[in-house]
Amino acid sequence: MKLSEELAWRGFVNQTTYPDMSALDGDPISFYFGVDPSADSMQIGNLAAAMMVRHFIDHGHHAYLLVGGATGMIGDPDGKKDERNLQTLEAIDHNKQAIAAQYKTVFAGKDFTVVDNYDWFKELNYIDFLRTVGKNVPLSQMLGREFVQSRLGTDGSGISYAEFSYSLIQGYDFVHLSRTYDVTLQLCGADQWGNSIAGVDLIRRMDNKEAHVYSTPLVVNKTTGAKFGKSEGGAIWLDPAKTSVYAFYQFWLNAGDADVIDWLKVFTVLSKEAIDDLERDTHENPQRRMAQKVLAREVTSIVHGGDRAQSAEAVSRVLFGEMNFADLLDEDIELLAHEIPVVGLGTTIVDALVSSGAASSNGEAKRLIESGAVSVSGEKVDSDHSVNLRSLIKKGKNSFILVR
Repeated sequence: MKLSEELAWRGFVNQTTYPDMSALDGDPISFYFGVDPSADSMQIGNLAAAMMVRHFIDHGHHAYLLVGGATGMIGDPDGKKDERNLQTLEAIDHNKQAIAAQYKTVFAGKDFTVVDNYDWFKELNYIDFLRTVGKNVPLSQMLGREFVQSRLGTDGSGISYAEFSYSLIQGYDFVHLSRTYDVTLQLCGADQWGNSIAGVDLIRRMDNKEAHVYSTPLVVNKTTGAKFGKSEGGAIWLDPAKTSVYAFYQFWLNAGDADVIDWLKVFTVLSKEAIDDLERDTHENPQRRMAQKVLAREVTSIVHGGDRAQSAEAVSRVLFGEMNFADLLDEDIELLAHEIPVVGLGTTIVDALVSSGAASSNGEAKRLIESGAVSVSGEKVDSDHSVNLRSLIKKGKNSFILVR
């Protein structure tokens, strides 16, 4: 399948300056894709665009992956109702390193170059910037941006000169990469279209060269209508310290039938044939949720590695009664220990229920046990039971305690 065909089939088509997408099927193109270090992790909204980047790499194009050390000092105002708080230089440096490490994980085994726009902005003084960049940007163009209009409107919170100038900084990134690496294309999410077009215009004005932008749509959860990557608990992060591997796996496992096939196309590199088979299975045997299981395993493997994906799958099967606790490996137990309360060996079943919060008192714990609502690794126990082996206490259908 040609790149233009694959992008269309997977749903990666939004806006582009190319008059014909077949331009992507020709000679290798040097392109860039950037993420600002506003946090020390990407979230799954960023992952959608990153997966698009993988297809460009797989079809022979040359990738420059940018961490925005300079742009991160200001923060992209687009889509923000209020002025951002500036981050410390130490926080920005930490975040840059974390984002670069995630690039290396998501694009493992691929050929790409990581660049940091602070490397070229640190040598550019203010007067030079005004002469080389500012002189080539019409004020009417900047004032016409939607986020500027909304911030300057009657109900707007106003905008600083720093945030107003953000698009000039990002635009110059494109100029620098064009001059240094012959980059002629920027890939971005739909929300970055305006900033990216600024770079195309700047290259034309400064160097009389042609450059292009290709954007992917923002993914929307059809089941909830929310912007993708957001849940009641907040964003779904790629960093396991922010979103645990198990919670990450569960997010994908809980995909609705209306979303799962689209998400398989966007967030995995499975073939069309494999996804078509899963789509048929979803229609014919929805209760099996095979597409969701494959989605969870594949995306977790890309972000966290195959071993941790297998552990998340094993833990899920145990908690849902599809696998025996005794079959878990040590690494699976370690993952489980971050998700549920843990008590030590030799604890009485009553003490375990109370200390973990599963019961409010010894009396309630005993009543739960006597009613048959409590089991240890699948076996019913009495109130005098002492847990001396690594095991899983279950109360009701969905409450668990790990003993180790």
